[in-house]
Amino acid sequence: MTIYLDHAIVPSHTKVASARRLAELLGVPWAETALGPFSAVYVNDGLTLDFIETDEPFPIYHFCFRVEPNEFDAILARIQAAGITYRSSVRGPVDHRVNTDFGGKMIYWNEPDGHQWEMLIESYARPAPR
Repeated sequence: MTIYLDHAIVPSHTKVASARRLAELLGVPWAETALGPFSAVYVNDGLTLDFIETDEPFPIYHFCFRVEPNEFDAILARIQAAGITYRSSVRGPVDHRVNTDFGGKMIYWNEPDGHQWEMLIESYARPAPR
């Protein structure tokens, strides 16, 4: 059986601005108004991040995007052009460096609501297939 993650709901104090910003950084489509109360970011053919607006407090979520090396460089360039601070470690200081541990590249940044985005080219979350 194959199981796919179809969508996740991301709480936000500014759903349209947050969805637009993430979509522009990733270079993917988005919709200001999707089904129901969501602003949707279409991450790929099978995953949508649905931003929902709330005035209530919410936990900070962490999302990691695995991309191809050329996409990594393009997204990083857009992050830099937007003046967004980023770091090389999950809880470290803003150092504007790319982490090359695990044989790849990775960075972390936070969006205005506090959610933490991670981008990498090699997954460290599971062993490489043999």
